Amino acid sequence: MQTMNPKVDQYLLDGCGRCDLWKTPACKVHTWRDGMRQVRQILLDTELTEEHKWGVACYTINDKNVLILSAFKDSFTISFFKGALLNDPDGILEKPGKNSQAARLIRFMTNDKIADMESVIRAYVANAIKIEKAGLQVELKKNPEPIPDELQDHFDADPAFQTAFEALTPGRQRGYILHFSGAKQATTRTSRIKKAMPKIFEGKGFHDR
Repeated sequence: MQTMNPKVDQYLLDGCGRCDLWKTPACKVHTWRDGMRQVRQILLDTELTEEHKWGVACYTINDKNVLILSAFKDSFTISFFKGALLNDPDGILEKPGKNSQAARLIRFMTNDKIADMESVIRAYVANAIKIEKAGLQVELKKNPEPIPDELQDHFDADPAFQTAFEALTPGRQRGYILHFSGAKQATTRTSRIKKAMPKIFEGKGFHDR
């Protein structure tokens, strides 16, 4: 059993702090806390090291990111950084977005099925650890969508933000991309991205209230 990170305890208690719902009953983490705690116990019973990155629970091996555990409005997920390389015999892996290349998710839409899925979760996590230890890399293709450089920089610096963005509907993603790209100056594009991040973490579109 690996050591529990107290910052992850706080995350599961209060949320990620990325939006105004932090520390309130409406926080999406509150909805999925029981299920996330069960998955956490499974992850702690592996070689992975529990860390707190980007406001969420992140699990690493040899200082390399393997997966993150995070909550959304309608579900919570295990997001594998190199999920495209995983075996998927149960057909449960999802792309966060239609253009996602590396990341893949296991999505949980209920808190009471974790025990039934424990052996499956362990198998997928073991496969992810094996892939990371082998140093395998996902061969990335050019993204067909015109992602602004500033948005890609934020994705690279904050995988939890990328996961939240790719969990949006295609229409909402496109709305944000058009909004960000519409600014002529890089500083303005960056400012727009930062202002939009709380809404994106709430699963809202640019025009949603």
